[in-house]
Amino acid sequence: MALTVGQLAPDFALKSSDGDTVSLLSLRGSLVVIYFYPRDNTPGCTIEAEAFRDASPTFAKLGARIFGVSKDSIASHCKFRDKFKLNFPLLSDPDGTMLAAYGAWGQKVMYGKSMLGIIRSTVLIGEDGRVLAHWPKVSVKGHVDEVLAAVRAARGQGAPAATTPAAKPAAKKPAAAKPAAKKPAAKKPAAKKPAAKKPAAKKPAAKKR
Repeated sequence: MALTVGQLAPDFALKSSDGDTVSLLSLRGSLVVIYFYPRDNTPGCTIEAEAFRDASPTFAKLGARIFGVSKDSIASHCKFRDKFKLNFPLLSDPDGTMLAAYGAWGQKVMYGKSMLGIIRSTVLIGEDGRVLAHWPKVSVKGHVDEVLAAVRAARGQGAPAATTPAAKPAAKKPAAAKPAAKKPAAKKPAAKKPAAKKPAAKKPAAKKR
């Protein structure tokens, strides 16, 4: 199921690494960042978790709560949390109900093969329970900064970050070079006409004796 900005986020109630059960209803009144990741202790998921961990104090100042969700068990979540000193709860969705409701379960390509699995994605939910932003396919590098920008925008502290890549403006074609103006050909000096020969002076006729 694809999420649409402005819709009510699907409800859920999942067990947390903090030992309680978290539901969407219990989070009303807070901005909520929920990120879905494939598996505890894998390289990409660890980098993403550490990025959210490091930015957690800033999210907290903005009144936003962070939750990570995967199919891993609570025991696995707790080990992952303790190993990397994560400072936010991890939720367990073993049967994938929430993953499916949030569009985080489906076909994906891994090592060149198409397979069913958890799609790395993130959703920002407003205080009223409505979707404010959705990142359906996340690239780990720089993602937390995008989410933080969207949270700041929700608090009126900046322009919202795009959740989909913006189209690149078409490259301008270089203007065609204008053909160089042809210089007028230099006029050849007119050939001098040969001066007319003066008629030879007639010799006076000899006088008859």
